[in-house]
Amino acid sequence: MGISVGLHTLHIRSGYGNLGAGYQYPALVGSGIVEQIGEQVRKHVARKTCVIISDSNVAAVLGQRIEKSLLAAAVQPTLITIRAGEKSKTLQQAGAICDQMTAAGLDRQSFVIGLGGGVIGDISGFVAAIYHRGIPHVQIPTTLLAMVDSSIGGKTGVNTADGKNLLGILHHPSLVIDDLDVLKTLPRREFNQGFAEIIKHAIIADPKMFGMLQDWKASEAPALKQLVLRNVKTKSKIVAKDEHDLTGKRALLNFGHTVGHAIERAGNYRRFLHGEAISLGIVAACAV
Repeated sequence: MGISVGLHTLHIRSGYGNLGAGYQYPALVGSGIVEQIGEQVRKHVARKTCVIISDSNVAAVLGQRIEKSLLAAAVQPTLITIRAGEKSKTLQQAGAICDQMTAAGLDRQSFVIGLGGGVIGDISGFVAAIYHRGIPHVQIPTTLLAMVDSSIGGKTGVNTADGKNLLGILHHPSLVIDDLDVLKTLPRREFNQGFAEIIKHAIIADPKMFGMLQDWKASEAPALKQLVLRNVKTKSKIVAKDEHDLTGKRALLNFGHTVGHAIERAGNYRRFLHGEAISLGIVAACAV
């Protein structure tokens, strides 16, 4: 897995796996992309039916806009909405989504769109990986954390009673769309938690990024775009060295997550957001 960088696009290369050797898929980063989603999907996926998996919060804001764009591009969407939050990321919920997809007439020629934060990205990718033994999926992350981290790298998964992400499959998306405009309506707490993964990337691979963070002004859109692009590039480079987590190099991306996941679980996935728990995990890891 490697990348070549365009002005607003990162072309991410999968070494092997569900996309095949040498396959590239783009991560589009910019503003005002929501209205172009139908056009971009037809260009990169070229299928005519899809399911949009979203949560109750995001679907209320973006659901109809995404559906309208897809219909304009002659793509027939089915919207499936689940309850927002980590508690929905279960094997039972994934099975229920698959049942709804079958009832809606979706088949192996369809594809999945994950519209939401990290939870939606994980479960939608998991559903895409298991439905008819694997169909394409598109990631449309709507949180800063999902844009800079969880939408890149192909990891999908659901939680069990014994822990987080214990069931999962490596299933790369065919397209990632990061529309920075959707972050404008993100609650401040949700926005801020994304910086945990950004700081993690700076610590493990890109210390110069701390300069960007010191000069950070949330009101500057160009700075946000460059920050997202840089983090996607940084994570992609790490994944490129160990795509399937076999040599330990990709384990760098788990920095802060051992303690962080324990904190999330101890709080019943309600007290702390993922990024907040990872922030505490990073502090703990640095203290060891």
